[in-house]
Amino acid sequence: MEQLAWLGRTGIAITQSLGQSALLLLMALTAPPDRLSRELRRLVTQIYFIGVNSVLIVMLSGLFIGMVLALQGHTVLSRFGAVEALGQLVSLTLLRELGPVVAGLLFAGRAGSAITAELGFMKATEQLSALEMMGVDPLAHVLRPRFLAGLISMPILAQIFNAVAILSAWLVSTELLGIDGGSFWANMNQVVDFREDVVNGIIKAIVFGFVITWVALHQGYTAAPNTEGINRSTTRSVVIASLSVLALDFVLTALMFGE
Repeated sequence: MEQLAWLGRTGIAITQSLGQSALLLLMALTAPPDRLSRELRRLVTQIYFIGVNSVLIVMLSGLFIGMVLALQGHTVLSRFGAVEALGQLVSLTLLRELGPVVAGLLFAGRAGSAITAELGFMKATEQLSALEMMGVDPLAHVLRPRFLAGLISMPILAQIFNAVAILSAWLVSTELLGIDGGSFWANMNQVVDFREDVVNGIIKAIVFGFVITWVALHQGYTAAPNTEGINRSTTRSVVIASLSVLALDFVLTALMFGE
């Protein structure tokens, strides 16, 4: 009975948290807008904070992952005498799976944790309460620009990751492995379909950006106003967002590429 009771309490807590976070996001998106110039200024600021500051880690990760993928792919394909298909292997793997997933995990670790910590600090220092006292809606002023910035930044970061990874794989293939560069690009162009591979990868990145930013905003806004509470919320934000990315990747892959 104790185990059943624990299971029931856990289910109720998860349902309550999902409902609370959904209402929070809905209220932030439907709050009365400010002047367009102010809305755009806040949005651009958050895009720089969330997206531009994440470009370097995304590019470095794409660089090394592309190089490793080329080496591993060449090792496997050489056993079957199909090293010329390395461009196909690298491009399809990155565009369909590795690009959005790895970029989403990096986005959750870097941008998601930063959003949660920032909101937690604003709550601990009563900045959100000060906005309410001045007649400013903190949901529209704080949450909405961060959510929209995450939704815009994530697909762009995923495509930057793909571009850098493919270029690094081409460089390793031609300079280190001795594969003809023209053959690499020709085989890649032959199998990559824009709608099925590129567009579906972008859709995945948009969904991941939505979920990661949503989780980060909820965890930061509901964090306990102390150091321990902020630390717990930040850790919880990264864990939940990362697991959500992996779970959603399976669901989206089954819907997009399954028979």
